[in-house]
Amino acid sequence: MGPVTLPGRILRILALCAALLAPAGGLRAQESATLVSDRIEVTGDSRLIASGKVEVLYKGTRLSASRITYDRATERLEIEGPITLVEAGGDSVILASAADLRSDLSEGILTSARLVLNQQLQMAASRLARVEGRYTAMDRVVASSCRVCAASPTPLWEIRATRVVHDEVARQIYFDHAQFRISGVPVFYIPRLRMPDPTLDRAQGFLPARLRTTSDLGTGLKIPYFIPLGASRDLTLAPYLTTTGATTLEMRYRQAFRTGTIEFNGAISRDNLTDDSLRGYLFGRGAFDLPDDYRLTFGIQAASDNAYLLDYGYSDLDRLDSRAEISRVRRNGFLSARLVAFQSLRDEDDNDTLPSLVADVTFHRRFSLGPLGGEGGLRIQTHNHYRTSDDPLDGPDPDTIADGRDMGRVSARIDWRRSLILPGGIEATALGEAQLDAYSIRQDAIYGGNYGRGHAAAGIELRWPWVRAGGGSGGATTGATHVIEPVAQLIWANRHGDAIPDEDSTLVEFDEGNLFSLGRFPGADAVEEGYRANLGVTWTRFDPEGWNLGLTLGRVMRARDEGQFGPASGLGGRSSDWLAAVNLDWESGVQTTGRVLFDNDFEITKAELRFDFVDEIFSLSGSALWVIADPAENRPDPTRELRLDTGWQVTPAMKAKFRGSYDFESHRGTLAGMGVEFRNDCVSVDLSLSRRFTSSTSVSPTTDFGLSVDLIGFGSSKAAGPTGRCF
Repeated sequence: MGPVTLPGRILRILALCAALLAPAGGLRAQESATLVSDRIEVTGDSRLIASGKVEVLYKGTRLSASRITYDRATERLEIEGPITLVEAGGDSVILASAADLRSDLSEGILTSARLVLNQQLQMAASRLARVEGRYTAMDRVVASSCRVCAASPTPLWEIRATRVVHDEVARQIYFDHAQFRISGVPVFYIPRLRMPDPTLDRAQGFLPARLRTTSDLGTGLKIPYFIPLGASRDLTLAPYLTTTGATTLEMRYRQAFRTGTIEFNGAISRDNLTDDSLRGYLFGRGAFDLPDDYRLTFGIQAASDNAYLLDYGYSDLDRLDSRAEISRVRRNGFLSARLVAFQSLRDEDDNDTLPSLVADVTFHRRFSLGPLGGEGGLRIQTHNHYRTSDDPLDGPDPDTIADGRDMGRVSARIDWRRSLILPGGIEATALGEAQLDAYSIRQDAIYGGNYGRGHAAAGIELRWPWVRAGGGSGGATTGATHVIEPVAQLIWANRHGDAIPDEDSTLVEFDEGNLFSLGRFPGADAVEEGYRANLGVTWTRFDPEGWNLGLTLGRVMRARDEGQFGPASGLGGRSSDWLAAVNLDWESGVQTTGRVLFDNDFEITKAELRFDFVDEIFSLSGSALWVIADPAENRPDPTRELRLDTGWQVTPAMKAKFRGSYDFESHRGTLAGMGVEFRNDCVSVDLSLSRRFTSSTSVSPTTDFGLSVDLIGFGSSKAAGPTGRCF
């Protein structure tokens, strides 16, 4: 028999409805259900029987059974199984062999029933009762999210309880006399247990615990407790107790607003690792959209002492950066005002003599120059930094900077460039810039006072791109495309005015990004002067099979050596080192970036390599760095180190991880760590072991062991992994 739409008064069937033919006066046709059955029979005036393959559809919910009988006199439903009830959205599924329910599903009994929540948690019971249309009560229950097979009926883990109540409105599950078992073996007993059901994202209660063991703190246990504070806020508290007597309370607070979000993470500790009675840290961040395209962002990073973050494994940062910034970015303009506070955790640094408080305001505007042609720019910037020390002289530290020097600067810069295409496809560009600076320096016995300075630079750039497209069959250009582009720049630059101490341009990078540039100093205090030629050539290969390769080779030639650059920059002398750079991007997951600076004798000044490879089975990320010593960059010894981070999907359910770093200069490792993550359809286990070898006056080498176990389907934030074998 085909689908039958039953007009008339709606009769509820297992959280749905069943329709019974009734006088037209009691009907509301818009609430009619659809019944599909092999056979429909009406007996007497009050009984309707549907048999065969019976399905009832109502507002997205589907009920399947072999036989449904409705008795109008008693308002009861008798349903014979197998019964399958899938609610709208599919978050809840009920399976049963038979049922006796009221027509509105508010009361009734289901036998040999199983409740499946969010396709994860299954609860099998000898009897399931519907109470008040809100509660589902089950007797003699076995609950688990593990797959169960006939050949292996014992799940990896399970909770057995004499009674379980599921509150559909509060989305909570209550267990009476619960017993937790692993592979059928009882592990512990809980008289009363409450857990959120898998459909609830935010519920007050305990989160999965984590076991952590370190050589400094001993063995400890973290037990996070989550507290929702309404729909847009929550707080997580995590006590952390260790066998050495250290006590810690961790905290995380999050809140969402209509225009932005904030998040704070912190901890406070008592331990015997230092003489401080209390230790702690606070990290915070936030972002807000303001009117007229403005945006407010802030970040907070603070720690009580140099070693706290490393001792407790929160971060390996050695310099902390707290800031607040209001900015606006538009197509032709940028405006920013920011306040930044720095805190160094390095033993050799003194925060009193560092410029720990910085205030900047930047206005940048791009515009066309009308009849003159080309594009121009205007930038106005103020900069101030402050040291807490008031000593106008340089102390015993090696930085040669007055310990209390405070500096303020106002700068105005204009720039212009215009390009023309010459015969033969050569692109010629004229470019230039001019800047005026006003400085105010305080608490410095040598440089104290007010200063003015101006500088200008101008140049001509010639580019001659050669393009070749590989030919395919039949003359179609389906092969690789090659682009070779020689570039030559002739630059003049000069500076007039007072000599300014350099505080923001001591560390100079020479790479393919600034090879063709009017100046390579990263800040404003230093200006690259003199006549010079920036020469180079790039080759790029675009392959239609999904990979691209780019190569750059170049150097800087000067009329004379101005003595502005240190040896590690690669820019010193009349002729700079050669710069060679490579970029490889493969669609299969390979990305590589490398560059090297070498002189005419092929002696390497600096070399660095970064590489990433990711596929479904294996991932590898790493970096290598080789830099010569340079006291001007606060590097008295060469740097030669290698860092690796790998992952291997050993099986669909198991992933192995390794990370480490090695210092070739000191011939020892600085960090080594390994871990194993196992995840199937019902459990996630994360095991890690790491060793930090670095040491100083505030930190010592430490071994760290961590273990966490998540039961998927019981409030875990992790998704289920592959099913794997049956448990």
